[in-house]
Amino acid sequence: MNKNTLTALIAILLLTLVSLYLILPIEHPAMVTNLLFWRPAGSRSLDFRQGLDLRGGLQVLMAADMPADQELPSGAMKTASQIVENRVNALGLTEPIVQVRGQRKLNVELPGINDPGAAIDTIRETALLEFVEPPAGAAQQLTTGATVSTTFGLEESAELTATAEGLFKTVMTGAALKDVAPGMDQQTGQWLVNFKLTADQTDFFGEYTRSHIGQLLCIVLDKQILSCPQIQGAIPNGQGSISGKFSSADAQSLALQLRYGSLPIPLKIESYETIGPSLGADSVEKSLRAGIIGLSVVFLFMLIYYRLNGLAADLALALYVLLNLLLYKLIPVTMTLPGIAGFLLSTGMAVDANILVFERMKEELRRGRSLHRAIEAGFARAWTSVRDSNLATLLTCAVLWFFGDAFAASLVKGFAITLAIGTLVNVFTAIFVTRTFVRVAFHLFGEKALEKPWLLGI
Repeated sequence: MNKNTLTALIAILLLTLVSLYLILPIEHPAMVTNLLFWRPAGSRSLDFRQGLDLRGGLQVLMAADMPADQELPSGAMKTASQIVENRVNALGLTEPIVQVRGQRKLNVELPGINDPGAAIDTIRETALLEFVEPPAGAAQQLTTGATVSTTFGLEESAELTATAEGLFKTVMTGAALKDVAPGMDQQTGQWLVNFKLTADQTDFFGEYTRSHIGQLLCIVLDKQILSCPQIQGAIPNGQGSISGKFSSADAQSLALQLRYGSLPIPLKIESYETIGPSLGADSVEKSLRAGIIGLSVVFLFMLIYYRLNGLAADLALALYVLLNLLLYKLIPVTMTLPGIAGFLLSTGMAVDANILVFERMKEELRRGRSLHRAIEAGFARAWTSVRDSNLATLLTCAVLWFFGDAFAASLVKGFAITLAIGTLVNVFTAIFVTRTFVRVAFHLFGEKALEKPWLLGI
């Protein structure tokens, strides 16, 4: 066995062990779950996520909190739906389903919510940030002593409530924010929230601050006045920061609210209800049983028809299943019944590549080539067909994802994502893993395997 084959075999065995460990339904230590750095700290779990049809969850109806006779800005509800979805995703609750209902309402479905109250509070915290100009008569009451140059100050005394909403003139909303991130003042060592305005608002804000020097500008978050600093100079570059006595958690929380909470319109929760799974435990059990039976038939077919090569394919297919389940946990993927269907379909397609390779190998052996040359030629000649077929599948998944996203058909999106993941893993296992196992078998049996053609399925 050459060095490359041995290295590949060791890598495959290690990958198998790691996959098994992470998939097992056990309590994984914090040092393991903390490796999921791309998720918020509170959602670093290795549990499978189940959708509404498998587990149930929470359904929330939200509406524009504006007078019925007031026309909404064009595209406001669509933008709001995207922000609400990003907001819930960023907090690690689950993968939400957010749909625009009618002209002024949003339907939000949160699968697998164990604490509906906490989820409701999270949605209610979705921030509407406004920069407002207070009336002249209220200037004395709103002064906090902070100043504005390139920094907006958040002071202790800035806890006033904007009760007389009609008296305030909104200069711009949080929709003007291009980027928001927590940071630290290098001179004072205090946490702050840095922000950058969009290009079209930068000039406007620069001109506004230039023409309103000496006046107050209030920062209002969900109708709560955070600060009313005085404009001391123009801010032409559109960059600034919100500073104050923040802890690290406070700065990160506010940055998250502003980044995913810059709603173009205010929203209110009209109603919410906890809903049960649409599929009973018996239906789920039957679906899983059908999947296990189908996989068993595929394993048995490959073993009987291709013998030694079939055994290599079965081992690769077993790793294929493990890697798919592992990716569902790591990404994570919210599993629904269409998602399970996508996984099972991709599993059936996974053996197609192996069949192409093995049939090519048979052709090479019938032409009188050595076993070693037949193995290498089989994989080389089958690669273009495997590549093109899987590429076509990925393009189909992209189309399904696009239309699922455009029409809020989340079940179609679930099918597309699991099928796409399975297709990508299939390329890895069918070419790299199966070839490694076949090379190991050749090392063990050598050309002697040709003395028993039935062993190769010929």
